[in-house]
Amino acid sequence: MDILGRLGGALLGGSFAVFGSGAVRDPAPLAKLAGPALEEIRKVVPLPKDDELLVRVNGAVQTGAGAALAIGLFPRTSALALAGSLIPTTYAGHAFWTIEDPAQRKAQRTQFLKNAAMLGGLLVVAGGRRKTGGASGTGISAG
Repeated sequence: MDILGRLGGALLGGSFAVFGSGAVRDPAPLAKLAGPALEEIRKVVPLPKDDELLVRVNGAVQTGAGAALAIGLFPRTSALALAGSLIPTTYAGHAFWTIEDPAQRKAQRTQFLKNAAMLGGLLVVAGGRRKTGGASGTGISAG
């Protein structure tokens, strides 16, 4: 389990680190995409009006927590941070139920489900039992 846990953490965390760093470097396209969802969220949660700032902050969380998970540093905490950032990202970026065009709707549904699967993996890591001897890099115990 140790090698599989380390490999899983590296793949899962590494993906977030790559996606997050892209959002930090170039937030404009993602901010435009997220804008309508952020306006809806602002009706309930007081968020800053600067969509690019919010995208950058979310990207920074994904970059940092993704890198930490990838190297096995605080895996449960990293996974929780990533899960918390993935939920609004998925809602804002892949709201397939609002899209009329069948091809675009299908593509966004696929991305939504991919994010749901990643969320599931993060929850497995976050909820994993701590090992009593040795570190797997994911916080998951084999039994």
